[in-house]
Amino acid sequence: MTNNSNGRLSEYFANDPPSFFDELTTSKPKAKEGQQPADKPSSSISSSNMLATTFTGTFQPPEYVETAEAEEPIKVSDDVRNLWQVPTPNEAGGLATHLVMPGIHIANDLPDPISIAVTQQLGEAELQQRQILGVENVTQDERGIRTLINAGCFRAAVNLTGRLLTIYGQGYGRAGQPAKHSPHSMQLWFTRLALLAKLDEYDLLQAEAEPFGQLNGPDVFYEFYPEMYNGKQGSIACFSFRLLLAELPIYLGKPHLALDQLSELHVISNEIKQHYEGLKQATAAEFWQRRAERVLQSIINCALMMKKFSMIDDIMGGMLLSRSSLSKEEQRSLYSAWGRIYLQIGDIFGAEQKFAVSRRLREINSTPDLRDLVDKGLIAVAKNDFPEAYLIFQKALHLDSGNTMILNNMGVCLLYAGKLKDAINLYERAINLNPQKSLNESLLVNLSTLYELESNNSKAKKLNLLRLINRFKPDLTISVEICLKLQATN
Repeated sequence: MTNNSNGRLSEYFANDPPSFFDELTTSKPKAKEGQQPADKPSSSISSSNMLATTFTGTFQPPEYVETAEAEEPIKVSDDVRNLWQVPTPNEAGGLATHLVMPGIHIANDLPDPISIAVTQQLGEAELQQRQILGVENVTQDERGIRTLINAGCFRAAVNLTGRLLTIYGQGYGRAGQPAKHSPHSMQLWFTRLALLAKLDEYDLLQAEAEPFGQLNGPDVFYEFYPEMYNGKQGSIACFSFRLLLAELPIYLGKPHLALDQLSELHVISNEIKQHYEGLKQATAAEFWQRRAERVLQSIINCALMMKKFSMIDDIMGGMLLSRSSLSKEEQRSLYSAWGRIYLQIGDIFGAEQKFAVSRRLREINSTPDLRDLVDKGLIAVAKNDFPEAYLIFQKALHLDSGNTMILNNMGVCLLYAGKLKDAINLYERAINLNPQKSLNESLLVNLSTLYELESNNSKAKKLNLLRLINRFKPDLTISVEICLKLQATN
């Protein structure tokens, strides 16, 4: 992918890695078309013909920090949901005899980096304005974790998981010590590791995830505890936990390893689907079909990072879109995502073809919706027609006011159209209207960059942003220094 204009500006804008297909999942059917979770950072346009808006955010699907199986709308019994065979020593390369013995790797709570930055940059008096929920302010159980997550207090939620796992005998210093596992303890670990991924705490994530491997140990299956679970069979760990661990190398810059692990997970999921097809259990087969497709979405992310574009075409056309039970809306969202992938690799003609198919699948005589407008706006950007792109994104914003992905794109379009002050005003107005939502990581990076382009004295304006973050944001998923570019020379 080449940058044929304004290439130097690309270094200024956030360019997150491609993320999960948020718009493709059926986990949030009540959301508006194309709408994004408020807590997910959305990528910005990094140059005139390089779009990071193809996807939203980084590798943090929302179901990972909500409920274990939120992405699965089909209701099935526990024996279907948990079906997974205990590997024999040979199948697991001799590892099946190894027990899973995890433990917390930090003696103290995760610190609050916003508080630290405010103290260093603005002083103790400003810190007094920070009022956020802490571990002590919620019930000491899963309900308390959910309360903290819903409030955006992710580090406090991690700290609470640490306290609860300590009760299970899996706290600090307990790694390598035998421990009994239960659905509750495994859910706590899954939540903790998913939150660490969300917070970019990759060193700690890698250390604490390592004992789990790919969840092949015999003690993460019900069969290991016959006296406790009365003959119940299958995996104690939820499927999303297995998916998270398979994806883990992506966070660590090792997509090849992630691709191997995800491919194995897909094969097993497909085998279980075929097992239920053979038993003529259609609902169970559909349940595992959707799990297999969920793994394929992650494989596509790996393929994007590895620039294996023919693999992406094979998966999209040959696997995801070949299912006869796909609704028109599901087909439409897949073609839209496929088009955005083509944009990401610089193939405008290919993207236009996929978007055209997506449009034809829309209900006859219905007006363009959010998906159509965003697709059309991205094409205009790819063609360097920033004034036209701005007008299209403006129409999209009327359908979903406050959508930070659209606001980000509008600001970048104004910049490339030579309207720096208008871009700054757009971002500042969005923050003033809805600081909780608009103090979004990507928007903050972009606005800080615009301040630098506007003036040699950007530090004061950045510190004003820090004051707002202090008052309205419990957590950022990337560091304050990166968000506000405070290490830059002013």
